[in-house]
Amino acid sequence: MFRKRVKKGKKNLIFSIKSDRGGEFINHSFITYCEEHGIKHELSCPRTSLQYRVVKRKNCTLQEMVRTMINEYGLPQYLWAEAVNTSCYISNRIYFYKNTSKTFFEIYYLRKPNVSYFKVFGCKCFILNTKDNLEKFDAKSYEAIFVGYSNTSKAYRVFNRSTLTIEESIHVKFEEFNAFVKNVVEIDSLGEDMEKITLKDSPIEE
Repeated sequence: MFRKRVKKGKKNLIFSIKSDRGGEFINHSFITYCEEHGIKHELSCPRTSLQYRVVKRKNCTLQEMVRTMINEYGLPQYLWAEAVNTSCYISNRIYFYKNTSKTFFEIYYLRKPNVSYFKVFGCKCFILNTKDNLEKFDAKSYEAIFVGYSNTSKAYRVFNRSTLTIEESIHVKFEEFNAFVKNVVEIDSLGEDMEKITLKDSPIEE
């Protein structure tokens, strides 16, 4: 799919690729595909990470981003795939390519990326209920968790807490600062408790 997209959209051809010796690359189907399209496949030596350090460093960066994103809001780990996709989506639009002042997105599409629609991963949000026949007192929205951006349409991806499914929609209201406000409240309450303890234990002069 990527080869066809590059060939048709950018008028470029893939002459060679580099990979490790994973089973997804060393198999009859992939070898045949490369031979049919004249693609040279270079492999790294077994257990030699120095030969694919760029990919390894990129994977480590994504892994650290995913760990932070999931732990920030205490999200379940089965959302790791959504976190990886969102990390990759964001990094292509904010990180500069080496020795340039351009992002990967800008180099490929020849225009600056728009990041005004970015939201905090894992924040609480509400998705409009457009599927069910609403009764008079039914809720008009579902509580959800923001988990990323759609690759096929201009929409957000959210985890619906009611149906336990991933949905894509533009009718989403976000509460990006709900966790931050919660932390501030907890800190303030802790400070008040500590103050009460101090006053209680200390002698009071009449």
